[in-house]
Amino acid sequence: MADAPAGVARYFGKWISLARGEYRLAVPDGARAKLARGWLQLALAALIGAGVYSILLVVSRTPGLAGLFPVENFFRVALVVHVDLSVLVWFVAIAGVFWSINSTPRWTPLGWAAFALAVAGTVLLAVAPFTQRAAAVMANYVPVLDGAVFLAGLTAIAGGMAMLVLRGMVAVPRVGTRLDGAAALRFGLNSSVVATAIALAAFAWSWLDVPRGLEGKAYYELLFWGGGHVLQFTWTLLMMVSWLWLASAIGAPIPLTPRVAVLLFAVALVSVFLTPVIYLAYAVPSVEHYRLLTWLMRFGGGLAMLPMTLAVLVALTGARTTDETQRPLRAALASSLVLFAFGGLIGFMIQGSNVRIPAHYHGSIVGITLAFMGVVYHLLPQLGYRTPIGRLATWQPYVYGAGQLMHVAGLLWSGGYGVQRKVAGSEQVLRTTGEVIGMGFMGLGGLIAIVGGVLFLVVAFRCMAGGRERR
Repeated sequence: MADAPAGVARYFGKWISLARGEYRLAVPDGARAKLARGWLQLALAALIGAGVYSILLVVSRTPGLAGLFPVENFFRVALVVHVDLSVLVWFVAIAGVFWSINSTPRWTPLGWAAFALAVAGTVLLAVAPFTQRAAAVMANYVPVLDGAVFLAGLTAIAGGMAMLVLRGMVAVPRVGTRLDGAAALRFGLNSSVVATAIALAAFAWSWLDVPRGLEGKAYYELLFWGGGHVLQFTWTLLMMVSWLWLASAIGAPIPLTPRVAVLLFAVALVSVFLTPVIYLAYAVPSVEHYRLLTWLMRFGGGLAMLPMTLAVLVALTGARTTDETQRPLRAALASSLVLFAFGGLIGFMIQGSNVRIPAHYHGSIVGITLAFMGVVYHLLPQLGYRTPIGRLATWQPYVYGAGQLMHVAGLLWSGGYGVQRKVAGSEQVLRTTGEVIGMGFMGLGGLIAIVGGVLFLVVAFRCMAGGRERR
């Protein structure tokens, strides 16, 4: 009988341990780590290019500043390149980091071929505005410059993604039957590879199904609509992995068992498998095709995100971070949660075509970006670089997140006045003081966010400048 209390304590202690999973992945040595470093360097290079274009982008939309610079006609060009570098290339490169870490040594040369194609495509995107005059097409998800150089860059990146996904499937590590936190993260990463494969198939299917007579925005909107929606599942799955990983890295006890985490990843993945059903049921140019893909992303993604967000929020509020190396990770995780949740709420406020749409989009995308920034900070020392510490590393996510929050809030406010999206300067037709204040607040937030983005690059490159330790 004396042992009974101890036995009960051991039982409940084991149950609590399972309910609060430790979600960590070991970073491999050798060729896979080298490949991950390559993708990380491409990700940072993409942000540098995006930052250059974002300066022109923000200035061109800020009241009182737009008229001082001859950039209004360049707004759409800057927006196209900025979005593709800061979202498409940055996200693909971070996926390359994740999938290189979560892989076996098989088919490593294919991973390097994918990396080389992605680098070539990124260079073409960045230099396209200076090599030829091409119309800027503001298509959703993948805006384009309708010229040979830019389209060649997109094609190269698509080819790199296809190779990256193929290697991700061939070199996939086994999750195993014993589900611990690491296995749950591997399942989430494997799910993101499958989601990307379906997204690429959707792009190809749309390319075959879109009427050849269409031109300009009508053509590219239909071409990228299906695959673009599915890619959002990829980025969301990678963000969920990032949240769990960061929470464990700062010692935050997550109230999710690995089995429940796998279930949430599976819910998002099952939603992706409905994509071919939509393509089979309705032609790409149909209204039904357009609406069903929107509903799929809105409801399929939300089913998994809500419980995951609540669980990580509970973990974060219960954590007490005292280690200096953990503070930047906590800042990135907290900022990511706020921005992603704010962007999600704005999605329910959208009415008509105005700047509330980019407010929703920016909030969600920046939430994902902040999660990836936190993972970069966490991975730098594991990839042989120095550990990000100090006030600059800790405050960077807050500065970037606060600036983006102001940017999104300004867009949300202006959207209430009906300010149109994807226009700049005098085309915005700001009639009232409220509209000017809202867009001015947006511009100030954008400038602060640029500072936060630059600080991220400064912190990352400082850690990388000292060289690498032998692994």
